[in-house]
Amino acid sequence: GKASWKYGKIEIRAKIPIGLGLWPAFWMMPDDMYYGGWPKSGEIDIAENVGYMPDSLFGSVHTAKAHLSKGIQTKNLGTEFNLYAIEWNTEKIDFFFNNDKYATYKNNRRGSDYWPFDKNFHFIMNIAVGGNWGGKKGVDENVFPAKMLVDYVRVYQTAI
Repeated sequence: GKASWKYGKIEIRAKIPIGLGLWPAFWMMPDDMYYGGWPKSGEIDIAENVGYMPDSLFGSVHTAKAHLSKGIQTKNLGTEFNLYAIEWNTEKIDFFFNNDKYATYKNNRRGSDYWPFDKNFHFIMNIAVGGNWGGKKGVDENVFPAKMLVDYVRVYQTAI
């Protein structure tokens, strides 16, 4: 019953919380597991930060047979509003930070094991605490309360 999309430009302008053990993310999951359980039906991580690397931002995709995780360095994740985005079409998914493209995942035409991104996906925003990546170096209890401030989320699609 929520909104979902197949292809388009998805952008989020937000200020994320930074702190040891926090794992803020903007990500997308398929509406149904058409190709099978995770990761066979895909996952698109528009932007993730892990608190023990406060100056790093990651964009990722997960599939049955491929994984892309590309990081960039920046100093202003927790102090300024930033723009996180993807442009997703039948050929590729491009990842952007403040309008600068820093990663691309291409459709290699080898089937859904590599490209399950031909179905509707919905959007998720969350601040995870701990976990196998976010909590790898522990959790600093002094980071709470943690807030993600979202200015907007926009989805642009071409009319069919």
